[in-house]
Amino acid sequence: MARRSGGGTPATVALAAAGIEFTLHPYEHDPRAASYGLEAAGALGVEPERVLKTLMASLGGTLVVGVVPVVGQLDLKALARALGGGKAAMADVAAAERATGYVAGGISPVGQRRAHPTVVDESALAWPTVFVSGGRRGLDVELSPADLVAVTRATTAPIGR
Repeated sequence: MARRSGGGTPATVALAAAGIEFTLHPYEHDPRAASYGLEAAGALGVEPERVLKTLMASLGGTLVVGVVPVVGQLDLKALARALGGGKAAMADVAAAERATGYVAGGISPVGQRRAHPTVVDESALAWPTVFVSGGRRGLDVELSPADLVAVTRATTAPIGR
């Protein structure tokens, strides 16, 4: 994989600064798509299990990040367990956008405005590379799951269903 920087989004800048190898995959985004993640998988011609979505949740008043395959859903109870908390709920979209610096549908787990506790679904570890949002709709970043975990300081757990 080629490491690419050069301006870009906060996600690509953070990856380059961390010395992470990644490949950019831009695609034509359709704002009418029912699922941005499935749209990305189709546009990029990759298994949807390799394309991960970034979801923000609130756990005890703290925003946290769950990263799961686009073909599944985030299990909020499992996310809360993985982070040692009680009950998690999906975060308000506006709060997620403010906290991350990204727009919904383009939230990347990398390069967020503030670091948030992050859990990556353990299924990601089965792939040599995975795809996450590059920080805007129509741009995905391909990187190794180990690098994703490292750069986000994430833990891994079964948080998808």
